[in-house]
Amino acid sequence: MFKKILIANRGEIACRVIKTARRMGIKTVAVYSDADRNAMHVEMADEAVHIGPPPAAESYLLIEKIIDACKTTGAEAVHPGYGFLSERESFAIRLKEEGIVFIGPNPGAIAAMGDKIESKKAAAAAGVSTVPGYLGEIADAEHATKIANEIGYPVMLKASAGGGGKGMRIAWSADEVKEGFERSRSEAASSFGDDRMFVEKFIVNPRHIEIQVLGDKHGNVIYLGERECSVQRRNQKVVEEAPSPLLDEATRRKMGEQAVALAKAVNYDSAGTVEFVAGQDRSFFFLEMNTRLQVEHPVTEMITGIDLVEQMIRVAYGEKLAIMQKDVKLNGWAVESRIYAEDPTRNFLPSIGRLTRYRPPAEGRFGHVTVRNDTGVEEGGQISMFYDPMIAKLVTHAPTRIEAIESQAKALDAFVIDGIRHNIPFLSTLMAHERWCEGRLSTGFIAEEFPDGFAIPVPSGRNAALFASVAAGIDHVLNGRKRHITGQMDMANPVAFQKERVVVIGHGAGVQRFEIAIEEDASGVLVRFGDERYTLISTWQPGDLVWTGTVGDTNVTVQVQPIANGVRLLGAGVAGDFRVYTRREAELAALMPEKKAADTSKVLLCPMPGLIKSLAVAEGQEVKAGETLAVVEAMKMENVLRAEKDVTIKKLKAKAGDSLAVDAVIMEFA
Repeated sequence: MFKKILIANRGEIACRVIKTARRMGIKTVAVYSDADRNAMHVEMADEAVHIGPPPAAESYLLIEKIIDACKTTGAEAVHPGYGFLSERESFAIRLKEEGIVFIGPNPGAIAAMGDKIESKKAAAAAGVSTVPGYLGEIADAEHATKIANEIGYPVMLKASAGGGGKGMRIAWSADEVKEGFERSRSEAASSFGDDRMFVEKFIVNPRHIEIQVLGDKHGNVIYLGERECSVQRRNQKVVEEAPSPLLDEATRRKMGEQAVALAKAVNYDSAGTVEFVAGQDRSFFFLEMNTRLQVEHPVTEMITGIDLVEQMIRVAYGEKLAIMQKDVKLNGWAVESRIYAEDPTRNFLPSIGRLTRYRPPAEGRFGHVTVRNDTGVEEGGQISMFYDPMIAKLVTHAPTRIEAIESQAKALDAFVIDGIRHNIPFLSTLMAHERWCEGRLSTGFIAEEFPDGFAIPVPSGRNAALFASVAAGIDHVLNGRKRHITGQMDMANPVAFQKERVVVIGHGAGVQRFEIAIEEDASGVLVRFGDERYTLISTWQPGDLVWTGTVGDTNVTVQVQPIANGVRLLGAGVAGDFRVYTRREAELAALMPEKKAADTSKVLLCPMPGLIKSLAVAEGQEVKAGETLAVVEAMKMENVLRAEKDVTIKKLKAKAGDSLAVDAVIMEFA
């Protein structure tokens, strides 16, 4: 077996590979850019080599730098993770020339499958059902429009070397093809160094299902079941699960056998994924093959018990697969949520900054539920604008789908992140969504269910009552500490007493008010309002970031953030400021004026920290609603900023090439 391997990647996947290598007794080498000098993967590895400045094109994408690092440290093999050089045929070839083993498929398989155009040709030749499309190279936007008109709308524009949602657009008209083609090609060039594009028919109301395959260098290939990845946003997967709630055993076997046939046709010899678009009737068509480990591979590992990274390393070393198809058994259900540094309330725009708090839920097996958190960050770390915004992948496994979802919801509620914006509130909302829980999915799920974007709901109904009870209980604990300090109560010999409080949520017309009495004796704490009575049981102490316990017969996990006169509680996909008053304090608080938001209708603000790629207007120009004002690039994605109404450009406050902070003024309107 290898004695030392280098991981040509960063973040959570580099840490993931290091964990398996360490368990196998293999030493590891990390590489890092200036931005990652203090990153977790650098700390975890046995050795680390600096390879350049922050931009990936000047560090992680430089093949010669990786090879030099291997030679310097004596690394015998390279695991590429995903993204960066993982599907670059030239990388695998250069490593082979230098006598360094590539922990991935052979260059021929990468050439046939890694290229989206070539993979479709290979799939068609192998008898795999494929989506109608144009598999030749597309010269420009006009050529793409002509092809789209022939195929029929809607169409999907995709980067040939793409992955992870980069360089991908859906177009419903010729105008959208023209604009989307240029944006996608630009993203593809900056992310993959390859701007070739292709066009295919977009299947309406589809589901995204993929088959995990595993092959060795002796002609053996097996499949490890499927993953459903239909919950996507901007073609980027958000939540994945295994197995799929759509498939039956017959369809699973048919898809798996086609995936294996395709892998064998190109002599595939590593872990890889064959992706299909599936109809609601279980019909399916080949989309592409990813010749690398997938981001969502943990859900497959959880239901099969097979460590895919270990298998990749063993295959690369030349070992035969020790697993046969008959040995593969699917056990239970696994759900994975991708936790991103982004603001779901601002159209999921990227967020950067320092993680002032990072407290993931405890990992391990708890009864019949397993919690796993794959991450590459730690408290105090920096989220950079140069790389993908993923913070972690939270995975839960349980005997049934609904138990896996419920345990995922609980784990999300206990996941504390401060210092940046993140999508945990959105993920928590998803876990409680009726359509998701019923498995009625499609790739349009998020767009259909959240057409106006996402705003964190304020607790209402039973949730409001439960949360108000928790807020009152927290206030009671805090007051108890004050009484103990001042000697007003002997906590060793509590006596029966009663305290009245008013808990207020929100402001103005949307205010909710609960008049609560808290009773305590030696048996515990009772919260009472109206006809409702709840006994609170929790070990929460002042300073704890999460309140976990029961309110009546309901298990509750919420995050606690102190505010003036109360707490902000977040959990179950809702959040609210709960202010706890005496009756007189509540009367006075109701008289306080509301703070009005600043008027930003006369300016265009930068919605995220990023680079101004281009400005599409000039001072004095009249612009119609919907027209492009500027393009901002952040975390490898280009974001088009459009006019929300007819305006005249008064003054440009930024220029192409400027790096701006969030809410920096780009231009002013007359």
